[in-house]
Amino acid sequence: MKKIFFLILFTISIVGWSQTINDSLKDKNILVVYGGWQGHNPNIFGEKIAEWFLSKGANVNVTQDTEIYTDKAYMDKVDLVINHITMSEISNEASRGLQNAIASGTGLAGCHGGLGDSFRNDTEYQYMVGGQFVKHPGGQIDYTVSILDTNDPVTEGLSNFNLHTEQYFMHFDPSINVLATTTFTGVHDPRINGVVMPVVWKKTYGKGKVFYSAIGHSGDLFDIEEVWTLITRGATWAIR
Repeated sequence: MKKIFFLILFTISIVGWSQTINDSLKDKNILVVYGGWQGHNPNIFGEKIAEWFLSKGANVNVTQDTEIYTDKAYMDKVDLVINHITMSEISNEASRGLQNAIASGTGLAGCHGGLGDSFRNDTEYQYMVGGQFVKHPGGQIDYTVSILDTNDPVTEGLSNFNLHTEQYFMHFDPSINVLATTTFTGVHDPRINGVVMPVVWKKTYGKGKVFYSAIGHSGDLFDIEEVWTLITRGATWAIR
């Protein structure tokens, strides 16, 4: 009976959020930039999130060229940037263009290495995101994602859930607003036994809002309801 109750509550929450998302995304300008290490198949998430935004009535521009960030006139019109680039490089001009856009009020959202491991030599970018990937001990393993704040609009109605994928160990800004965590067991490294690590967070950078989820190593994960709900809600929250 308890399980049925929470299922009903989750369904009601999703329906309510669906209407809210439809209303808030119509005619918004979304920029999706993807690329980098092909082991993450960046096109899968890049194209899936672009299609989702289009289905909500948003205006979507998809590119693999980070130099678009240098176009101030264009960036001033962007309401949300989805950056999905792993282990790549960015010019100083493009990095500053992205930083200036977010600081001025454009939202920034993304997941896994696509946002949390994009430009390893760019510390200001990492400062803006709020964290940087370091390691995933054990590779593909079973672990639990624990929801911390069920009153937040991003996590409302969601419960803890289990995954089989990379469990990200990250260096992170202690001032981020953590929405979900995971706890390391120490099986793959006894030194980190019991360490609690942020998985999902939100923060601000200047006037802009930033959302991040560490989940997203492979395309099948985006078919998991909790994973996709967190990403789409978080992106919606971050939008200008």
